Amino acid sequence: MKRAVWMMTTVLLVAASAGRPSLAQAPAARGRGAAPAQAATPRSPGARAVIVFETVKGTFEVETYPNEAPKSVEHILALVKRNFYNGLRVHRVEPGFVIQFGDPQTRDMTKRDRWGTAGSGRSIGVAEISPKRPHKLGAVALAHAGDPRGADSQMYIALNGPARYGHMEGDYTVFGQVISGMDVVQKLQITDVIRRATVKEPARGAK
Repeated sequence: MKRAVWMMTTVLLVAASAGRPSLAQAPAARGRGAAPAQAATPRSPGARAVIVFETVKGTFEVETYPNEAPKSVEHILALVKRNFYNGLRVHRVEPGFVIQFGDPQTRDMTKRDRWGTAGSGRSIGVAEISPKRPHKLGAVALAHAGDPRGADSQMYIALNGPARYGHMEGDYTVFGQVISGMDVVQKLQITDVIRRATVKEPARGAK
């Protein structure tokens, strides 16, 4: 029943919001070509726990921003700590735009036609969108079906610079940033598996 409601909501929202991008039913990426890979990014002020994603292509790390997105970060970290992301597959890749994962149905290849329509079953309930955390290469944000308050477990990673995402600012919560392994992120393809996700807490005394 929940899956049917999710899918119906997505279809209605997409039909009613022409021109407003939804990561559940995304627009075509603007322009072509992926941005070049980058070396490890210095930690940002205010960044806290780091999520380590081990994939079939390698490992990448995401710092989180609880100052700007406290409920979002708390929700995602709780999912990671209960092994929610272990064994999930990447279900969307738009070269030079985004890669996306976080649907538990992706563990089952027989449900591939439904990938991208489900989450953990509990939405965050608030939109924590901050101008301090815009979209840029490596930004990690929460996907939703039209209302950012309905974001749950699905997240996407930006594969290009800020100019590609101007039409999305103000609609999606950026809760983290890839700080190492962006070259791994750029190699990920649909069906690639996230073997394990773990939380690395900041060192004692870190600010």
